[in-house]
Amino acid sequence: MAIKLNTILTEAGLNVAEVRLLRHKDNKASKGRTPYELWRDSPEQFDLYQSVQGFHNREKMKAKYWASFVVSSADETVFVGLYRIKDRGISDHDIPKPHSDGVDPAGTVDIYDLEFQDVLSDLKGKLIIDWGSGERAWVQRPDRQNKDVLELRAEFKEPEFPGFLNFIEQLSKLERLPKGWIAALRSTKGVYLLTCPRTKEQYVGSASGEEGFWQRWEGYVQNRHGGNIALKSRDPSDYQVSILEVAGTASTAEDIIAMETRWKRKLQSREMGLNRN
Repeated sequence: MAIKLNTILTEAGLNVAEVRLLRHKDNKASKGRTPYELWRDSPEQFDLYQSVQGFHNREKMKAKYWASFVVSSADETVFVGLYRIKDRGISDHDIPKPHSDGVDPAGTVDIYDLEFQDVLSDLKGKLIIDWGSGERAWVQRPDRQNKDVLELRAEFKEPEFPGFLNFIEQLSKLERLPKGWIAALRSTKGVYLLTCPRTKEQYVGSASGEEGFWQRWEGYVQNRHGGNIALKSRDPSDYQVSILEVAGTASTAEDIIAMETRWKRKLQSREMGLNRN
């Protein structure tokens, strides 16, 4: 029989009727950071994010404690902490949004003081629950919805790196990758592919610098063209990036250029793509 979340809350000395469950999953953060990424990389900014709530949430948020969860990159509902809350009322100043561009203007949102509780802190990032079918109901009452615990992990872990040849991502999301993934991309050189989602054109490039693929792709993240002539001449695009071939540790810069040339010929990216040499 599955362990129930309310069993854990009750054994921690909590009255489940005084707790609200919050499941943070912001689909509008495509140009910023998801709540999960915010919690993983900047917990203080995550607390600011959840302390600001719209007026329409007032009745749902009323409780003594919030048990907060985030939806991970693996689409798991992960426990990130128990907070004692205090409603401070309507904001009297503009509040920058920590996860995306823009601000919440003064007088348009409610503000809550959050005090992180040591109770259940040993389960932070380790407790995975089944939120159930009501995904849109991101605030729920545990006294009415007793969730199943799917997993209690020994430690918090990011999803495993998928492997270089399985790696596919948008340029806009590269800086939000797990640190272990970034380290892997920094340590490896080779040939990569950019694909424009609008025109369906391809660009074949190579990474031979000291910090491998990551160093080369950072240029695209910063200016959207990485110094390439064809990419400079067109409107910026959120290219999909993937890896075509990984260079061996003994490969020279000349070897990698030869690999790149071979892929340009295979994909005809000069004739039907964005390569100009």
